[in-house]
Amino acid sequence: MHKRYLSVAAALGLAAAALGTSTVASAADSPRAGADTAAVSTSASVARYQGSGEEAAANKAFFEAVVKAVAEKRAANPGAKAVTVTYNAAQAPTFRQQIASSTSIWNAAVSNVKLQQGTSGASFSYREGNDPRGSYASTDGHGRGYIFLDYRQNQQYNSTRVTAHETGHVLGLPDHYSGPCSELMSGGGPGTSCQNAQPNSAERARVNQLWANGLAKAMKQVQK
Repeated sequence: MHKRYLSVAAALGLAAAALGTSTVASAADSPRAGADTAAVSTSASVARYQGSGEEAAANKAFFEAVVKAVAEKRAANPGAKAVTVTYNAAQAPTFRQQIASSTSIWNAAVSNVKLQQGTSGASFSYREGNDPRGSYASTDGHGRGYIFLDYRQNQQYNSTRVTAHETGHVLGLPDHYSGPCSELMSGGGPGTSCQNAQPNSAERARVNQLWANGLAKAMKQVQK
């Protein structure tokens, strides 16, 4: 994202001050300042808040990995009526309320895909901690990914907006930092005063379109 949700005290990526996109994964830290910084996957694609081509590619890869995982599950259970993406929020207890709110927002906003919390078979997870890059979406390229929520950034920006924005990447939306506050994927572009956590009509329509066409394409590939 372009100014993604910049943490003014540390060059945040998906937030770092000059943000680009890196292929370095982040750490899942505990809610305290001296949190644990255990590396998750050094090959993960980290989407930063500054809108580079690399970041856009990382977000697209995350979306495609999730769609593929969902397609494989539907192929194994053809009787399933709803297209559901399961996530695991166990590693982000501090943001339990924001994640639940983000899920409700997206489930009410779109009809072709639904988010559901679960502990097994999850296509992505939420993690929390301290990271100078801020919050971001990352994929390991193998059908799994995670959303990292940075403590400082979530104190400076509307936390539900940050969470819903990052979840938008999982659903296929790219960053658009130059957009207005009414556009969820404008991220930190409008500044810390922006409180909107709802996708606008264009973003809703785009997610519905992506999941109708993208899933159909993935299903054909899985069934070959």
